[in-house]
Amino acid sequence: MITLLVAAFLVVHGLLHPGVWTAPQQQSGGAPAPFAPGHSWLLASAGVSAAAARAAALALAWYTAVVYVVAGAGVLAGAGWWPTAALVAASSGLVLKGVWFDPWLSVGVLLDLGVIAAVACTWPASLY
Repeated sequence: MITLLVAAFLVVHGLLHPGVWTAPQQQSGGAPAPFAPGHSWLLASAGVSAAAARAAALALAWYTAVVYVVAGAGVLAGAGWWPTAALVAASSGLVLKGVWFDPWLSVGVLLDLGVIAAVACTWPASLY
């Protein structure tokens, strides 16, 4: 049961990444969305256009999603490499959320940090 829950968490959390960055940029009624994936505090200070920043965010979001899904599949398969894949996915997720930081992404940051802490503590032990 734990194996299925951990795998489901990794896959669902991973697939939320592109969902957040591809969400419509305008709410119903014409109000702007609370989060703008084309705005990166770091890339804007380097003079990168919003379109290029959005494209980079989408690429990194999809990469993060794919690696999280691979980690989840590794958990289901009982593969010994899944913790490494989970660390890579969580790290790329943190880079994504750090470079394009918005307070709306705080829960995602905590989830990525939780994945790193769980792998570092070999938790849950039944998966190792």
